[in-house]
Amino acid sequence: MAAIAAAEQGANTLLIDKGKKLGKKLAISGGGRCNVTNNLPQDEIIKHIPGNGRFLYSAFSVFNNYDIMEFFENLGVALKEEDHGRMFPASNKAKDVVNALLSRLDELGVTVRKSTEVETVGYGDEHHEIQLKSEETIQTKSLVISVGGTSVPHTGSTGDGYAWAEKAGHTVTELYPTEVPLISQEPFIQDKRLQGLSLRNVALSVLNPKGKTIITHRMDMLFTHFGISGPAVLRCSQYVVKEFRKGNRPVKMVIESYPDHKEHELLEEARALLNEHPRKNVKNILKGWAPERFLDLLFERNEIGLEDRAANTSLEKLRGFIHDLKQFTFEVHDSQSIEKAFVTGGGVSVKEVVPNTMASKVMPRLFFSGEILDIHGYTGGYNITSALVTGRIAGMFAAYDSFG
Repeated sequence: MAAIAAAEQGANTLLIDKGKKLGKKLAISGGGRCNVTNNLPQDEIIKHIPGNGRFLYSAFSVFNNYDIMEFFENLGVALKEEDHGRMFPASNKAKDVVNALLSRLDELGVTVRKSTEVETVGYGDEHHEIQLKSEETIQTKSLVISVGGTSVPHTGSTGDGYAWAEKAGHTVTELYPTEVPLISQEPFIQDKRLQGLSLRNVALSVLNPKGKTIITHRMDMLFTHFGISGPAVLRCSQYVVKEFRKGNRPVKMVIESYPDHKEHELLEEARALLNEHPRKNVKNILKGWAPERFLDLLFERNEIGLEDRAANTSLEKLRGFIHDLKQFTFEVHDSQSIEKAFVTGGGVSVKEVVPNTMASKVMPRLFFSGEILDIHGYTGGYNITSALVTGRIAGMFAAYDSFG
């Protein structure tokens, strides 16, 4: 995006990539469908980028999510909207997005060098120098560093750019995983009884050490062989990781299976059903109140046997079961590594970057874009939006500077 923007301004543009293919990360994003942006209003987009999203207000006044949609439509990539405002190519193929960008690079005559590793960057008053691992040196008037974070390293984002930023005098804030699956040592996770089970539209919360709710996200979640994952978990994960970083471990989380119902209402409904069918098994009466394996776990936690009849089940046990349906509390002990995270938290401090040009405040004619910046959002097209917007602006202003 930065190279296209620079070339559109008429700058002589060189794109250097250490990978054999361009757009590798884009090609696997959104499960291979590429969630190119989100159709929500600007304020909502910013809200969904909890890691320094406010920094993007100025950038959005130059190029925003609606401009991204228009950009791809003009390149012949028809888009469609799905749940929560997520925008995908109508073809459901991420490669259509990648190919459109590659074709545009071609049209504009951008020089592309693939399989080309950068050793280091040297900065100067008149020009900057890129030292390649092959020992070749390239001089440039303006430079955009757009090499991603450290997440999903097999796509090429292995954190190379942080050293180059620090060499220019920039601060790189502490790196940590966000949008990452969480690990739990709870017995019901360790024995894998819930592995592969999805809970739909539950409210998942993260608690602080005093038991107060830090954040709640209402979406689907998934139990895995090591812990929990899925959309609600990924969105909550950065808050869990921040608690770990404060030394609070393990962290308590709560699953609310019935976020739209009050506990006493559910209890009354369950009591009425049990009173109506005293000779039936409780499990059969309450079948369907939650997925079967989760239901069995809740019964076990409240000492309700699978063969127990309604007439023999105490109100106290039923109350405990309903409470777990509303407030199933468990502990998480770690997150997966930053390499397995979808997004890198931390990066080049946004305090040292001009928000409406992406220019470095400490080094002339140096620009940053994408995940190398200390900006991170939820999954749902927000990180790609941030990357495309900052890329577009960095490329434009790098081109202007190169003419100076």
